[in-house]
Amino acid sequence: MVIFNTENTPRWIIFTIDLLISIFSLLLAYLLRFNFNIPIDYIETFVYIFPIVLSLRIASFFIFKTYSGIIRYTSTIDMQRIFVIITGISLLIATINGISFYFVNQSFLIPFSVLIIEYLCTMFLMIAFRITVKLIYFEFKNASKDTKRIVIYGAAAEGIVTKRTLERDEDHKYKVIAFIADKKAKIGKKIEGVTIYPIERLEYIIENEEIDEIIIAVNNLAKTRKQEIVERAITKNVKVLHVPPVKNWINDELSSNQIQEVKIEDLLGREPIHLDSVNIKGQLSEKRVLITGAAGSIGSEIVRQVSHFFPSKLILLDQAESPLYDIENEIKEQFGENLCEIVVADVANISRMENVYNTFRPDVVYHCAAYKHVPIMEDNPSEAILTNILGTKIMVDLADKYKVDSFVMVSTDKAVNPTNVMGASKRVAEIYAQSKSKISKTKFITTRFGNVLGSNGSVIPLFKRQIANGGPVCVTHPEITRYFMTIPEACQLVLEAGAMGAGGEIFIFDMGSPIKIIDLAKKMIKLSGLKVGKDIEIKITGLRSGEKLYEELLNNAENTIPTHHPEIMIGKVRDYNIEDIEDDINSLVDSPSSKDNFELVGKIKKLVPEFISQNSIYGKLDKN
Repeated sequence: MVIFNTENTPRWIIFTIDLLISIFSLLLAYLLRFNFNIPIDYIETFVYIFPIVLSLRIASFFIFKTYSGIIRYTSTIDMQRIFVIITGISLLIATINGISFYFVNQSFLIPFSVLIIEYLCTMFLMIAFRITVKLIYFEFKNASKDTKRIVIYGAAAEGIVTKRTLERDEDHKYKVIAFIADKKAKIGKKIEGVTIYPIERLEYIIENEEIDEIIIAVNNLAKTRKQEIVERAITKNVKVLHVPPVKNWINDELSSNQIQEVKIEDLLGREPIHLDSVNIKGQLSEKRVLITGAAGSIGSEIVRQVSHFFPSKLILLDQAESPLYDIENEIKEQFGENLCEIVVADVANISRMENVYNTFRPDVVYHCAAYKHVPIMEDNPSEAILTNILGTKIMVDLADKYKVDSFVMVSTDKAVNPTNVMGASKRVAEIYAQSKSKISKTKFITTRFGNVLGSNGSVIPLFKRQIANGGPVCVTHPEITRYFMTIPEACQLVLEAGAMGAGGEIFIFDMGSPIKIIDLAKKMIKLSGLKVGKDIEIKITGLRSGEKLYEELLNNAENTIPTHHPEIMIGKVRDYNIEDIEDDINSLVDSPSSKDNFELVGKIKKLVPEFISQNSIYGKLDKN
């Protein structure tokens, strides 16, 4: 039938059907009113009443174009329009009826009981016709598609909207089997025919109802609760998705395309961090802020967060022009054209950095620029020295020279008892910044944390690519563990530490509990709705050069001093004086590209005696 075709139904067909509904409703109203035995007097007046009522209905259809909508996409707004139009005309007829009785011949043109029945029939049939067409259309359209059986966690407004969104999806066929709710008052009740169950029944429902997906439709759900739901689901190989916050819905409406898979970052992140916004605003408001490595994953997030504290100018410095362009456009869209200054430059270029400091006179510096890939820096120690050590030294010296208020350096947990060139180079940078703080009015502050989820070079994007390609997922060692933190979480703590620091401290962040990388890989595979060993293999590749099994943060009571923030500690580390290390550092950074790799690494080991190489050719230096 043309009504159910993918092409739009011609308007004249819809108009004709609405007209037939009006005729049928009027005839049915008379028949019902008089028990299918209409008196002769009413039959005679019907000849005059019929064209009047029909003409008014036809006029309203033309004026308000009830036939113009696409029937298979009928919405509540269309139904509201029909209600208003039908009700309006019925009230008009009722008014005419009243005028006829009181001012013309003391008789009604049409019995009010007939008018009420006709109104209800017309309203019901016009709306029912549109809903029926819509239901039949989607049933036929999705008949050949496999039905996805869904459980929705959340029986409030978001859950109901999610159910309705799934049901009107044209590309997939969904059936909502159950709602899950935490509130006991809702348990056992139904929403649109679907029963609400407690979370304790989730596994039973998954097993007995052959559930394909669980959709979390609760805003601001606690991390622990989300983790619990996901754990219950992935043990049964059921995919978990979640609905975005209402503020992210397009035109306040949810689309099925917005319902995304739960990411591993959503599970490993912790509850929101409470910042001392007043203190941070006092440090950054109306200040000129220079951020190096501003195009990187950490640097760009610091740019975003600093922007909310009303700096007078943001100087974004990086060598990577394309991602620098992206973050510039993002900030301009949110905060206007005049907040950012873009500098494409290398922090190891002293004349260029001198010009940057002299031109912009920053009040606060966040130094994020660094090389951080362990195996690559193990093969290229001269580059680690140029960027991580010389670049930091140049930035520190210029911050002192130009009387910067605060200099915050982003370091790494790999600087703790380093086993590789990258970690050791960051430790040398820490030492220099710390020692400079003793003789400078600038507050030099170091922040140290572990792996950041989703950052450039993080294991998470690597695993995602490997899973998307069908595997295998490569893990270097079955016992290797790492600490993880989300990018926003890490950057929030960097701002907090920078604001609280007095100078010379190394702030260590509470990274939570270490996570086995192989467990992380398994969880990511299961989150993708796949089975470990069946759909995706895990391959053990062996530790890479310079890699160690366990990272250290020194975040225990014996090695740290607590601060007012429960997730930030001050590390107790060896104290250095600038005069004791300056000559060795100058010798190290003097033309490193022209020197032998073993000579360079040997000099780093002299500066950092705890640097013991692992799985590296430089291990022979430790034996000597």
